[in-house]
Amino acid sequence: MIRPAPLMPDSPAPSTSHATDEKRRPFVVVTGLSGAGRGTALNVLDDLGYVAVDNVPLALLDDLMRSTGGDAGATAQPLALGIDTRTVGFDARELAARIRELRNRPGLAARLLFLEADAETLQRRYTETRRPHPLAPDRPVADGISEERRQIGWMADVADLTIDTTALSPHRLKQILTGHFGLGRAAGTRISVMSFSFRRGLPREADLVFDVRFLKNPHYDPALKPLTGCDPAVAAFIATDPDYRPFVDRLKALIGPLLPRFDAEGKSYLTIAVGCTGGKHRSVALAEELADWLRSAGRSVTLSHRDVGAAGEAGGAG
Repeated sequence: MIRPAPLMPDSPAPSTSHATDEKRRPFVVVTGLSGAGRGTALNVLDDLGYVAVDNVPLALLDDLMRSTGGDAGATAQPLALGIDTRTVGFDARELAARIRELRNRPGLAARLLFLEADAETLQRRYTETRRPHPLAPDRPVADGISEERRQIGWMADVADLTIDTTALSPHRLKQILTGHFGLGRAAGTRISVMSFSFRRGLPREADLVFDVRFLKNPHYDPALKPLTGCDPAVAAFIATDPDYRPFVDRLKALIGPLLPRFDAEGKSYLTIAVGCTGGKHRSVALAEELADWLRSAGRSVTLSHRDVGAAGEAGGAG
């Protein structure tokens, strides 16, 4: 979820292009709220081929970049650096200024990734691990969360990419990071199509959200209720709705012209979310059709069904 917003004083402007220049060294700085998934993100970037290093003081950053740059004349390996309030000598303003300087280096494709989550989720994660908050080692975790958000929360508005991990599984976070930071990717915006249940909340990472609760609901057919939208019988049932095909055609006519514009803007990853009541039938069937259509158009597409394993759709067309 990229979230542009007014800049704070002395803060760097986000990078204007997210396209990877093959001649520049990819460099991702991962920061954000403690407990929001920095360690998971660094592990994902490590798996993608980055040299991933955590908790390196800013004063040692140039030494780190030189030591991981490889031999003279060789292409330097992509680098990912984790840094936040736990890092020795951490200063948010200094980090912001350093990111601004790194973005201006001609041989470097520097990007700032900010991870956040709501206070309840962060507190639950700390409770599960039984670890103290770095800013409140002898006080309640809630105090540390509040203080850290006060100190560095503004950086979410100047990051190249801000991801709210509140409702994300590690697998879904990996999908998003791979879409934004994958190396050697094909030209054009990577697309994630997902289905979801409105009862379980909107996916915060979604760029485009479509509501299909107006379509005929297979939930009320005893033979179809235990199935999902991946089953041909369910898809065929939904397609008998007289509004289904006109809606799908208009949806494709809306999305199709947007994709070249996203490409031109250098948007690396686009999430299209389709929701219904329970996230099991209608949204799944439509997400499957959208993904097939996008793949047939030569797009790089991942498909996921967030709530298909949950309880079946509840009654009501919504």
